[in-house]
Amino acid sequence: MSIPRPEYPRPQFVREQWLCLNGEWEFEMDPGDTGLERGLLDRSLKDRIQVPFCPESRLSGIGHTDFMTAVWYRRSVKVPAEWAGSRILLHFQAVEYDATVWVNGEEVARHRGGFTPFTCDITQQAGQREAVTIVVRARDYTRRPQPLGKQSHLFQNHGCLYTRTTGIWQTVWMEPVPETALLRPRITPDVSNASFHIEQRLSRNRRGLYIRARITDEAGDVSGGMCAADHDFSGRIVLPVPEPRRHLWKPGDPHLYGILIELVDESENVIDRLESYAGLRSVAIDGKAVRINGEAVFQRLVLDQGYYPEGILTAPSDTALQRDIELSIQAGFNGARLHQKIFEERFLYHADRLGYLVWGEFPDWGCAEQGPVEDHQHPGATYMTQWLEVLERDYSHPSIVGWCPLNETWQPVSDRITVLDDITRGMFLAAKAMDGTRPVLDASGYSHRVHGSDIYDSHDYDQNPETFLARHESLLNEQPFVNKHEDRDISIPYRGQPYFVSEFGGIWWNPKARPGEDSWGYGERPKTIEEFYVRFAGLCGALLDNPNMFGYCYTQLTDVFQEQNGIYLFDRGVKFNMARLRGIQQRRAAIECE
Repeated sequence: MSIPRPEYPRPQFVREQWLCLNGEWEFEMDPGDTGLERGLLDRSLKDRIQVPFCPESRLSGIGHTDFMTAVWYRRSVKVPAEWAGSRILLHFQAVEYDATVWVNGEEVARHRGGFTPFTCDITQQAGQREAVTIVVRARDYTRRPQPLGKQSHLFQNHGCLYTRTTGIWQTVWMEPVPETALLRPRITPDVSNASFHIEQRLSRNRRGLYIRARITDEAGDVSGGMCAADHDFSGRIVLPVPEPRRHLWKPGDPHLYGILIELVDESENVIDRLESYAGLRSVAIDGKAVRINGEAVFQRLVLDQGYYPEGILTAPSDTALQRDIELSIQAGFNGARLHQKIFEERFLYHADRLGYLVWGEFPDWGCAEQGPVEDHQHPGATYMTQWLEVLERDYSHPSIVGWCPLNETWQPVSDRITVLDDITRGMFLAAKAMDGTRPVLDASGYSHRVHGSDIYDSHDYDQNPETFLARHESLLNEQPFVNKHEDRDISIPYRGQPYFVSEFGGIWWNPKARPGEDSWGYGERPKTIEEFYVRFAGLCGALLDNPNMFGYCYTQLTDVFQEQNGIYLFDRGVKFNMARLRGIQQRRAAIECE
């Protein structure tokens, strides 16, 4: 039987040796979260599941969509004999939500957060054994405050909340590494000085070590460099890109350089080696423009929620990830807001290759410190922890052109400092501290709370192109449309930042929907497909023709369960004439903001 999702899960940090652990695992639900007391750690489990698909999905072989307080996984793995003498790392790309991992009966890791990877060092447990037994318990108290994205608090899907994801939902794998090993590199492009700045961290320190790096392109070596790394946990190398080989990364021409990084000793023996890649690309703010490599590229973004009918949050194949980007480009978009989900690294890899602009986001829809848990996700320290993990993982991807930690925080700015104020500012500052190369938007739509936010935006689902146009023409007079909640001002004032409408459209259209079926979109459904085209053209045109608007984000790429306002059907079937949609959007693909 073939291994599901067998591709390398970490394309910007590649080692030659690895072992994919996707496929059949033992599995058992634990409704009362009493499995530890009942001996699930020490015995075989009752069912079987296909990892990395969550048990709610059909692809997992389980298809159970009710709440699962806790679930357990078990698998025995043979450690390759050639890995003897190395440290053995066990990686989980994502487990929802609270994971504990045991190997041969010993606890080796705990991790909270359902969207980011974590690693277990199992060298001691593996020892000289031919096989190790891995057991995972994943707790998912969905009805308690935790970052969920768009996962439903109710049994059924409703509104814009969808089927939950529990347990393992991205690739599980192992690799051997040396005692002193290379960690994930931070690769910063420097367009102004035609170079790459590489910060390479080490797992530990040892005297007599050097870091050696090399840039390559299709013609071979471009440049190389070396630095000592025997007194610190990291080394820094600046690699120039000479003029004849200088090639910028941009939409339509996404040139990528190969990067080879090696850890060597005084005799230049290679201790560890990784392969990566990077794009020479800059993002800067100039007045009301967001410039890419000095050019004001109008960002025609689409809202992408990354759901799949059979895999829920997990794409059925690597091809499906790439195909979603291609479908978006065919419709005339040049990027996406990756909405309420931390997309897997393979998606970002394809965005990098295809020249697709993306904004990174955190899964926190409706975050507020007031209101019932059924309606909100409550902010807390875990937001900061998980957001830092996101920033660390995705820093080096050229396709990412902005960060947005929060989405639609409804609670108004008040006279007193609240937890939400602290969380919003903290996540904003974390992004700025971790990454000085990209703009940061404090919250997408509604409650802007940070005076220093690089970007300002609004969400507007007005379906009348005439009133929509009139509302956003006010940006020309420095008075943009600002979201209110229950007729109250809930944001700090606009201060002249670059501005875009980061959610609009959502036009309800599904020709396959049956009468009475649970189906919705924004506003009144068009009576004909021609009426859809007219409305789409009017809404997009109102923003494309505004010289003070740097972009927009149309809702959404595909239908998602009952929310049927996508450009494509949920199964990625075609709804519209894509050439016509592309023509509407590309009549003014880029504008210069003076």
